[in-house]
Amino acid sequence: MPQETPVSTSKFEFITLATCLCLATSVSLMACGSSTDDTGHASGGSSSAGTGATAGSSQGGTAQAQGGSPSTGGSSPTGGTSAGGQPGAGGASTGGAPPAGGAGGSGGNVAMGGSSGSGPSGGAAAVPKFIGNITTGNSIDTGGMTYSKYWDQISPENAGKWGSVQSSATSAFNWSSLDSIYAYTETNNIIFKQHNFVWGSQQPSGSPTEAQVENWIKSFCMRYPHTKLIDVVNEPPPHTTPNYTAALGAGESGTYGWITKAFKLARQYCGSAILILNDYNNIEYGDQETHFIDIVTQIKAGGAPIDAVGAQAHGASSLSAATLQANIDKLASGTGLPVYITEYDVNQASDATQLSVFQAQIPIFRNTASVHGVTIWGWIAGRTWETNSGLVNGTTPRPAMSWLMQQLGRPVPPN
Repeated sequence: MPQETPVSTSKFEFITLATCLCLATSVSLMACGSSTDDTGHASGGSSSAGTGATAGSSQGGTAQAQGGSPSTGGSSPTGGTSAGGQPGAGGASTGGAPPAGGAGGSGGNVAMGGSSGSGPSGGAAAVPKFIGNITTGNSIDTGGMTYSKYWDQISPENAGKWGSVQSSATSAFNWSSLDSIYAYTETNNIIFKQHNFVWGSQQPSGSPTEAQVENWIKSFCMRYPHTKLIDVVNEPPPHTTPNYTAALGAGESGTYGWITKAFKLARQYCGSAILILNDYNNIEYGDQETHFIDIVTQIKAGGAPIDAVGAQAHGASSLSAATLQANIDKLASGTGLPVYITEYDVNQASDATQLSVFQAQIPIFRNTASVHGVTIWGWIAGRTWETNSGLVNGTTPRPAMSWLMQQLGRPVPPN
């Protein structure tokens, strides 16, 4: 998947507010700190739990995944104002002062309809059920269209991955792209989801230590305190495995002690965020779903403060409505956790086929109580990971986009 940062408090509120306004004005046109629009999932075909080679699997070192947030069905809690912020500890920030935040937290109150589940566990704060999207490259507003008119949540496609922020675990942090994205969510009151902390790809070079992983997570959380959701670990084994699992898992029990530790660190430093274990093929293939549920069971037994699970769902468009519903229900009941559809796309050149899949599957996501949010993986044709998954050609919407916006009560591009 392609590549993809928070703000903390500063005394100089007027200065940082000015910084925020400048950033918010320019973010639609700028890609601060460019990152490549790499792809990293192989699509198509069936895959067993031991191979991880189908829709969504990692290739070329650049896969991606992101999720959503649980919902109580009401408005999300506000988080106070966030201004300025110091760069994270343990590395110089090359992006300058982090963006000042507007009022934090209540983002995206466009109703999805249907029932919504209960709030997350632990210290996480519930957020409204949403249908969001991702950045286009590192841009947000695109082609004269205002992102926040159409989507109430955003995940950085690449800019939030550790390797995008630090080339090596001892190098300076480069927060510039994440600062711009986070500032946009603060200014426009939409939900920010971090993608991701720990993954077997797009990580810093070398072999990071436990202290360096902790410093990365701590620095992010200090900088972006209103982050609502986090893919704490992305694509766990057998799909990808970081080269620092032994270091990270030291002192933890079980096969997946390193995953448990990552969640503990995320809760310690991002105490109010919804913490997600994200994977692909976990609602497409029964054996992989069973394996994923087993991982969740093991890390929960080890004390991992996990709030939700993410199903990328790149391959879900091939499923019948009945199978999709049954697999979502199994994932929710097997883990005992809310489900986020984190990377949904329908890779169809035929407008009619793409529309028919949306019409069959989006209502399932909206009306299933255990599904707390949906992130669609790209919307600008020619700028998406899957070749034919775009929803807008230039500024002309494909039928699936027009239908979706009408269902959500949102404008149809280019309006």
